[in-house]
Amino acid sequence: MSNITSSRTLSFVMIILIYITAVFAGLFTYRWAQGHMECYTALFVADVAATIWVWLFGLLYKNVSVYDPYWSVLPPVMLTMWAANKEAAGQAGVLLLVAVWYWGIRLTGNWAYTFRNLDSEDWRYTKYRQEQKPVIFHIINFFGLNMMPTIVVFAALLPGLCLLNGEENASWLTWAGFIVCLAATTLQWISDRQKHIFSKQHKGEICKVGLWKHGRHPNYLGEISMWWGVWLMYVSVKGVNACVWSLTGPVAMTCLFLFISIPLMEKRQLKNKPGYAEYKKETRMFL
Repeated sequence: MSNITSSRTLSFVMIILIYITAVFAGLFTYRWAQGHMECYTALFVADVAATIWVWLFGLLYKNVSVYDPYWSVLPPVMLTMWAANKEAAGQAGVLLLVAVWYWGIRLTGNWAYTFRNLDSEDWRYTKYRQEQKPVIFHIINFFGLNMMPTIVVFAALLPGLCLLNGEENASWLTWAGFIVCLAATTLQWISDRQKHIFSKQHKGEICKVGLWKHGRHPNYLGEISMWWGVWLMYVSVKGVNACVWSLTGPVAMTCLFLFISIPLMEKRQLKNKPGYAEYKKETRMFL
């Protein structure tokens, strides 16, 4: 197994196979669950089943980062299969699918660019693995590092799933939400690209160029904005009064970054990069 995990190419092949089989595991679960529960609940159960499948391979390879592509791979696939199953996607639905596929391809491409092999694990996961007792780590791994992101993304996807239930035409507000999604994804793409180029040329230094000169986390701002764009597209066809429950997804996504991802990242930067405290004082969290 060491030959596979140390090879970038073989590791890529294994990740692809894991996710193909995860999709089939989800489909099988959904077909079974359809006969026992409401369709949205069945889809959520299928999402959980696919997550468990990926989590099991993370245990096999002792690498939580096996889950990392799940964030961007499953949403476009799930929405597309949902739309095909419902046989209903009007103008608003088509715009939604375009926006989510653009986001998913971009984010998955960024993951692929930074992916080394199955021996390399995200520093946050390694931190938990080293600091916690094995039993505690496995609880955090399953519920916090695998299942919680799946639940948050599913909640953020729900407005889109509901939007794909009908054949609504796109209004000006739908187009506004679509533009927010495209702008958010492009913001992520530009900021990540700037960071990659800077890090290659200035290893260990604080990136203060481009978008990073005006915000400490422009890529996270893009991710948060993406899901507010999806919500806005849903509001455009269902109306504000019918959309209070749908705030759960984008609000949860915002909280995930504000209270977990960003504090973890900034704590690490303050520890490892001299001058980051000054950069933090001078630069806003977002743009």
